[in-house]
Amino acid sequence: MLWLMSKTVRRLVTSTPLIALPAVAADAGAQTGITSVGPAFFLFTIAAALLLTLIFRSLANQVTHWFTGKVGQVRIRRALAKRSPDVLHDFILPGAYGGLARIDHAILTAGGILCIQTKHFDGIVFGGADEAQWTNVGGAHRRRFLNPVIQNEGRTRALRKVVPDVPVDNLVIFTGSVEFTSPPPKNVIHVRDLESFVAKHVFGPSRIEDWDAVWLTVNSAVLRDAAARKDYAAQISFG
Repeated sequence: MLWLMSKTVRRLVTSTPLIALPAVAADAGAQTGITSVGPAFFLFTIAAALLLTLIFRSLANQVTHWFTGKVGQVRIRRALAKRSPDVLHDFILPGAYGGLARIDHAILTAGGILCIQTKHFDGIVFGGADEAQWTNVGGAHRRRFLNPVIQNEGRTRALRKVVPDVPVDNLVIFTGSVEFTSPPPKNVIHVRDLESFVAKHVFGPSRIEDWDAVWLTVNSAVLRDAAARKDYAAQISFG
């Protein structure tokens, strides 16, 4: 009896197609590999689209910032031209303590000269008059920049060195849709207030009688050659 049962078991074992199991597993793996290409390609397409969207948005923001900055500069030039015929833009002078100083704008008025630096920002700007750096927060971006009042003071002193007897005041103008968290210093304004500021600004006392000679002296001190521009660029890069 036991002999017959053993024989039957051996017959069943030897007759079972064991080799079919790996074949089934292989077929399943092959099917899984082929069908997984679809979701992987879909995810890759989504990731590529998101990346292109971010790149495009960044480029669009840069172009918009550049364009609105140029518009702000045009507004400043027009406003200054309405107040005085004696205006200089983007010029270089010898620095007050060596080196070179690049001045954004300068305008001669009835009582003195305004040495102007321009800044273009969108969003919120905050910083104290005596703080070395200010902060701009626009959307998700947060950046630190040099206090423009302190920065422009060096340029103002360079201009004062050229005409030491003439009152020269420091003025910073912001363009763009900028807002201040607290009232800025009196000599920090938005471009929309430029004309009224120039009209109402009061300089210190002076004994200047020939303002034409003053402006001629300033123009004579301006470094207009290409070498000066090159030296200034090298100075900025080194700094």
